[in-house]
Amino acid sequence: MLLSGKTPAREQMKFLEQPPRFLFFTGKGGVGKTSIACASAIQLAEAGQRVLLVSTDPASNVGQVFGVTIGNRIVAIPAVARLAALEIDPQAAAAAYRDRIVDPVRGVLPDGVVKSIEEQLSGACTTEIAAFDEFTELLTDPALLAEYEHVVFDTAPTGHTIRLLQLPGAWSGFLEAGKGDASCLGPLAGLEKQRAQYKAAADALSDPLRTRLVLVARAQQSTLREVARTHGELAAIGLKRQHLVINGVLPRSEAAQDPLAAAIVEREQAALAALPDVLRSLPTDQVPLKDFNLVGLEALRRLLDASENTAAARPGMPTVVNAPPLSSLVDEIAADGHGLVMLMGKGGVGKTTLAAAVAVVLANRGLPVHLTTSDPAAHLSEALSGALDNLQLSHIDPHVETERYRQHVLETKGAKLDAAGRALLEEDLRSPCTEEIAVFQAFSRIIREAGRKFVVMDTAPTGHTLLLLDATGAYDREVQRQMGGKGMHFTTPMMQLQDPQQTKVLLVTLAETTPVLEAANLQADLRRAGIEPWAWIVNQSLAAAAPRSALLRQRAANERAEIDAVVQQHARRVAVVPLLGTEPVGAERLLELAGATQSEPVAGA
Repeated sequence: MLLSGKTPAREQMKFLEQPPRFLFFTGKGGVGKTSIACASAIQLAEAGQRVLLVSTDPASNVGQVFGVTIGNRIVAIPAVARLAALEIDPQAAAAAYRDRIVDPVRGVLPDGVVKSIEEQLSGACTTEIAAFDEFTELLTDPALLAEYEHVVFDTAPTGHTIRLLQLPGAWSGFLEAGKGDASCLGPLAGLEKQRAQYKAAADALSDPLRTRLVLVARAQQSTLREVARTHGELAAIGLKRQHLVINGVLPRSEAAQDPLAAAIVEREQAALAALPDVLRSLPTDQVPLKDFNLVGLEALRRLLDASENTAAARPGMPTVVNAPPLSSLVDEIAADGHGLVMLMGKGGVGKTTLAAAVAVVLANRGLPVHLTTSDPAAHLSEALSGALDNLQLSHIDPHVETERYRQHVLETKGAKLDAAGRALLEEDLRSPCTEEIAVFQAFSRIIREAGRKFVVMDTAPTGHTLLLLDATGAYDREVQRQMGGKGMHFTTPMMQLQDPQQTKVLLVTLAETTPVLEAANLQADLRRAGIEPWAWIVNQSLAAAAPRSALLRQRAANERAEIDAVVQQHARRVAVVPLLGTEPVGAERLLELAGATQSEPVAGA
């Protein structure tokens, strides 16, 4: 079906031509998936279709975009006829899932056994399974499919999406084996009934007549390489009907008489010219950068209008902000001599680059630094572009850590088992939950180094980080339960994260409405866990870069309110990092990004 009717005359985006029932929007965090998914849902609804917009992102902000409280239930969007929305709340889903598993055995099994089951079901793996149950139901529920002609999914950042979309096969295969225990799945009897639902979900995902995957990217070489990898991984599990949307492309006309705009245009056009071969065959749309914030119904209606001209900058518009550079925060960090520095925030706000910049400034002062990431999509080596004295680089690779954990368990717990027992243990270790345990152990191992050196950690996007901290908290509670009565001194990873003398959390955001709101929500979540963020970093700021182009000046003016909100309402310490004309790759440019003075060559460069 072609969009028609109430939709205003405009150049039609290819990804919305003859749309199937299910539309998935995915890509690296911060590329605009939510905005484009919301704008697409509006277009479909205003063309006369009944549409359900679903977020599967643990850090969902669909409700913020529409200015409506949504949550874990289907809610009508009042301003758009025929449009409803749902945010899958992982925590609420996990609570309901635990109740379904535990309630039948309350009063039947001893209280100690019930408590043990509840503890086993308190981890991040259970949260993922529970959210996945809701996700598969949306693909298979006959009543829901009769109610809505299109279901639009705004998915979590890439790594989580791939895992979620692989789960129909993973869990279906795990259930087919009919083995394993209840250590993190809950009693298998509670999952057997889901076998048919999981298979039906997998069939719907792999059917090109029912499902279209829209890969959203920016005109950046690193982002496009990430999208190329995503394309291959999703095609390999059957999602072959894919479209590419390149969002936020700065119009060439803005390059005149503005060196910053000219550098951005040149960089973006070079990235588009070097588009990976596997993406060239995909139907592709470009969405130009707009001069307005993408919040509210009218902004979303205008987003997908590729022909719209932007307004000229208003005379006398305040577009420049003076704020401390990143190096001012590093000065305070360096004074401690060692410690854990964690950069957190929404995907796509530049945590990887800023983590590399903090590490380079510290290492360049002769301080020992271990720079690491728990983000499956991060590429620290690309940001550093070479070795540096005093700097160690590592990546918590889930596959490597899972295999290491499996081998350790087999060599210890499995050493004295007979063949049947060892086979059962090996089957249990193939559970998708094993990865969570393995990554947590690697995380705990690395942060212990912060007692003698700086450990700078680039974390995964917000939702993943909270799940990791949830695992840390569960471990902390278990250790304290076992050790509390023995009078022994001990320190758990969570205790280290909660100690401001040992850990400094830097929240990274952009000077835009949604990223600031998400960072504020993350700060509230961290505080509930007893972790107080130490500082905020406003990254890629146009207001700190003094642009001349009319479009960029308007966007710089839009930033002022957001930066003021960070300074006045949210942060104890703030640094503002300008958007640079050149990619901040390599030690010299990372020092420039941080605003660090450089009186001698970079060590090791």
